[in-house]
Amino acid sequence: MSAAAIYMCRQFVEDVTAYLEGALPDSVVVLIESHLADCPHCREYLNEMRLTVVKIRALDDADVAAMPADLRDRLLRAFDERTR
Repeated sequence: MSAAAIYMCRQFVEDVTAYLEGALPDSVVVLIESHLADCPHCREYLNEMRLTVVKIRALDDADVAAMPADLRDRLLRAFDERTR
């Protein structure tokens, strides 16, 4: 894998949430989709992220309340840090 491809993989990991939310400029989307066409690893990562979003959206208040407090707090901190 070339250095440019590795860079694109790392950049994709940084941009995946914005990509899924449709929050990236068209020029960036074109670059990402070109990369995805050639990178099975990033395609798999994208599929895993989509599945994660589906599963998280399926949680209800009872599911969240049943989580151990430390797990819930770690998840909330991770999501908060990721959205900054």
